[in-house]
Amino acid sequence: MAKNKRKEHPVFSGVLKYFPDALMEVSKCSLQGQLQHNPDKPLAWDRTKSSDDLDALTRHLLQVGEMDEDGILHSTKVAWRSLANLQKELEEIKKEEKFNIEQYNRNRLPEDQIISGTEIAYIINEEKK
Repeated sequence: MAKNKRKEHPVFSGVLKYFPDALMEVSKCSLQGQLQHNPDKPLAWDRTKSSDDLDALTRHLLQVGEMDEDGILHSTKVAWRSLANLQKELEEIKKEEKFNIEQYNRNRLPEDQIISGTEIAYIINEEKK
């Protein structure tokens, strides 16, 4: 990621410093899920174990303020499921953007193709014509 783009993503000052305790709880939730589903493997998100993030989020939302049987707050599980859903949405958007770029470039000369990550510059240049 280019330096100017990195500055648009203040992960430390805009996320970690805002929510340090909450993020520690979410990481604890990740570990608890790993111990429940794959205790013999290194910590990793096993996406095959659950594909109903929004349904699960909603079930946990109904019990906000309460502790779940595994010692994790339901609010923590709401946050975890929300992050899982957001991650999947962003990945899907990236896939669609890549597909659209590939389709655009398909029958164009190299000098007329879009290079991934420069779409906005391309659109601005098109508007100036």
